[in-house]
Amino acid sequence: MYRTIRGEGQAEFVEKRSRFIGHALPVTTEQQALDFIAAKKSQYWDANHNVYAYILREGNIQRFSDDGEPQGTAGIPALEVLKKEQLTDLVVVVTRYFGGILLGGGGLLRAYSHGAKIAVDAAGIMEMRLGYHICMAFDYNLYGKINYMLPKYHVQIQDTDFGVNVTLRLLIAAELYDAFQKELTDLTFGVVTPEIERECYADIPLG
Repeated sequence: MYRTIRGEGQAEFVEKRSRFIGHALPVTTEQQALDFIAAKKSQYWDANHNVYAYILREGNIQRFSDDGEPQGTAGIPALEVLKKEQLTDLVVVVTRYFGGILLGGGGLLRAYSHGAKIAVDAAGIMEMRLGYHICMAFDYNLYGKINYMLPKYHVQIQDTDFGVNVTLRLLIAAELYDAFQKELTDLTFGVVTPEIERECYADIPLG
């Protein structure tokens, strides 16, 4: 299981007349992260700073930049927010328009931390669990019983085909699969056997 963000998020605040705009985006490659950073630098070309941080599962990469702010006061605080939230596969950019009042080292650290945090909150956090895409076919007389038990295991129905038999394609959390398979076997007296087609990581709520 790992934690990441649901989608793109943006939020802003003003601290002693400096305007901070936090941006966050889910990414899976370093190139996607760099493209997002470049896009924000282009969009906010007139800003004083576009500080960034990103973490990727691929290659266990962690990168950050102070983008002209005093060393250690911007990029690292943004990165620490991502690490504290145990997030990966995302990039954040915190844009600053200087308001004329110096914030000092501590003030900058708090401001960039806050900018990263509100961007992540705006994007929304989700847990990506290991799941199985499974397929099973059975007679129509079993459909009601099987369909009734699916919510107990937080199964997500991907496709239903009412042909000669009922064919279901489902997504289930890997940690629930053994219990699901056992109950299905007991319920159908071993007639229905699910087939695991592939594994994936997906947003599968368990409650």
